[in-house]
Amino acid sequence: SHPHSSGILQGEAALLLAAAGDALGFRAGLWEYCTAGARIHRELRALGGLGSIELRPPEWPLSDDTVLHLATAEGLNRPQTGTQQHPGYVWGAVGRCGAKLWGQRPLPSPPPLCPTGTSQLRPGEPQGYRIPFNPTGTGCGAAMRSLAIGLRSGYPRPEELPMLIRVSIESGRMTHHHPTGYLGALAVALFGALGVRGEPPEVWGAELLRVLPQAWEYVEGERVAVEDNAAAYLESRGLLGGGSAPQVPSLPTPEERDAEYVRWALGGWAGRSGHDAPMVALEALLAAGDSWEELCARAVLHGGDNDSTGTIAAGCWGLRWGLQRVPPGMHRHLEYRQRLCDAAQRLHALAWGH
Repeated sequence: SHPHSSGILQGEAALLLAAAGDALGFRAGLWEYCTAGARIHRELRALGGLGSIELRPPEWPLSDDTVLHLATAEGLNRPQTGTQQHPGYVWGAVGRCGAKLWGQRPLPSPPPLCPTGTSQLRPGEPQGYRIPFNPTGTGCGAAMRSLAIGLRSGYPRPEELPMLIRVSIESGRMTHHHPTGYLGALAVALFGALGVRGEPPEVWGAELLRVLPQAWEYVEGERVAVEDNAAAYLESRGLLGGGSAPQVPSLPTPEERDAEYVRWALGGWAGRSGHDAPMVALEALLAAGDSWEELCARAVLHGGDNDSTGTIAAGCWGLRWGLQRVPPGMHRHLEYRQRLCDAAQRLHALAWGH
């Protein structure tokens, strides 16, 4: 359906289901750090399946993934004036907003690179949104918070692709200044923009490969740590390309999925990095079709960083299929539910001018 007629519902479904994927995969830390997808599936069956679960705190709180995604969405909605006119600088608001959200109730620590990155930001200064190149900045923290970027003002329009590239890269490397980190942000933002336009996931991988050379042109043109980025970029480009094949292996069991996801991973932790979190999400979207249960089985309920892959995949799935096929307990009592809806509505208004 066209974004002008149902974009608000699209955006709300995307942000709500991204949060649902996070809360489900996280399970207050019990499932996020579980390395065996088969065990997660056994425990889910003992709970009565997805239709029996009410995702609400304290048993099902949101993790840092949604805290930072919501903070990004709200930061994107803030008016930008003066030195804040740089589109990537909007993430300066995210550090403040995320910290405020975080402080409202106890949660596990956010990913280590996010505080490290935001502590180096210099609000109000020229180039204050830039941090040094980081050879270890390969995590998925930039990717997991970037779906909202694809919904933001004008970016879903094909002619605004250069702006989407700029915003996703700059916001990503505010905390993850390594191509594996910030290209993950670009991939997820692009998926969001394509989803809003009604493009099916089957074309997303090919579109990403088409966009990557333009992303490198932007990075090179900004003249920031070009040599460091160039050396790492080539490797990252190959890794990201691995998620583009439309031929999806069946991987019918949790054990088979865990084995395949680990094969893609850096350091043996599936979905932990900026390159493989979008890959796991896209793989699940291609295989699941309109089935929320299959989407969760593949993208959320696996051994690894499943709340991050769940955030990305479930949000993208929501853009295509909405809420009707999802058990109401998955979204009606989510923590921060109203704020997520409000942020989605404002993003829609900015994107489409009403």
